[in-house]
Amino acid sequence: MHVTWKVSFLLACLAIATSIRAHISEQVVDIPTRPGVTQRMVVLSAPQPRATAILLAGGHGGLQIFRNGSFRWGEGNFLVRSRRLFAEQGLQVIVLDAPSDRQMPPFLAGFRQRPEHVEDVKAVIAWARAQAKVPVWLIGTSRGTQSAAYVATEALGPEGPDGLVLTATILKDSQSRPVPAMPLQRLRIPVLVVHHEQDACAYCLFADMPALMEKLADVPRRELLTLRDGKNEGDPCGAFSYHGFNGLEAEVVARIAAWILMQ
Repeated sequence: MHVTWKVSFLLACLAIATSIRAHISEQVVDIPTRPGVTQRMVVLSAPQPRATAILLAGGHGGLQIFRNGSFRWGEGNFLVRSRRLFAEQGLQVIVLDAPSDRQMPPFLAGFRQRPEHVEDVKAVIAWARAQAKVPVWLIGTSRGTQSAAYVATEALGPEGPDGLVLTATILKDSQSRPVPAMPLQRLRIPVLVVHHEQDACAYCLFADMPALMEKLADVPRRELLTLRDGKNEGDPCGAFSYHGFNGLEAEVVARIAAWILMQ
């Protein structure tokens, strides 16, 4: 029964994606955020989007997006490589680079939990709302969950996001504050947590998930979506291991989009 439901669900999502695919436009946009600082992003616009998804990649976060929309780094990241799948679900999609003053190593390392990062993302949220009058969600993966969660706990109210999705969340970290240690009790927005049960990255072990879900006990809507199997290649913390939902991209994106649009 479960397999039948999954096949039917994915076929329905495929039909929706097929009808939208031909009408998706893609452009590179730079907007001012802080004095003398700009934020570059790739924007994929679906016709009549029902929500906006701001994608925050993992690793050091320095995608170094070129004017033609290509990336110097990060093309393999789960969210970056899945960006068009999100757009095909009827979302306006924004892929964020590091800001103009963080275009050299260490890029976003040491910056993801800084007030300046919050200001940059708030400017992107405001820009997104000006483009489409729809809810704006932050979606982070791996190190990007530290950005997404921090911004959501600092940018409360109308300047902040309408919802939060955490994929392959950083649950433990000796170098910077992991997501469960953040003041998640401040959140008054829906939160979806997506995690691979076989994630072998030491920072993201599924056994450490209870601490995160306990901190989210008071949010208005929450869910833990778990995955198994797929492909597992290379570094356990890399983009093509279980940590990066390798081989499961279409299913994960479809289920995230369905959850976002269930408002």
